[in-house]
Amino acid sequence: MGLRPVCFLASVFALSLVLFACGNHRSLRSVSISPSAATSSQAQFTATGIYNTSPTRVDITATTTWCIGSSNGVCDGNIAQGASVSQGLAQCLSGFSGTVIVLAGQPGPMGLPDQGFQLKPFGAAQLTCP
Repeated sequence: MGLRPVCFLASVFALSLVLFACGNHRSLRSVSISPSAATSSQAQFTATGIYNTSPTRVDITATTTWCIGSSNGVCDGNIAQGASVSQGLAQCLSGFSGTVIVLAGQPGPMGLPDQGFQLKPFGAAQLTCP
């Protein structure tokens, strides 16, 4: 009978390790934005999150962070840009003509004052304002 409690404890310990190791570690792997480019004073973009577990492709347009920034995924922050974006709806600012980068993704730490934060992972698209 001395062996039975030891086996029971070893089984409980092994099961605990398996349960903790197989926890829910769902994470966002990448983001894609469509369309990849638009030419208009206003355009609706959608973001799809690609996750490591099922469902792997999820529409995250309403829940992700959107900003205008650079192709390396850094939001402009307090710097004046030629457009604004909220929940995928990008709008050119009055009087601006040119191209901006629309970003969607998971926010990271803030940069220096007046700088935006790095999105990681992120997706990028272009909006060309007439």
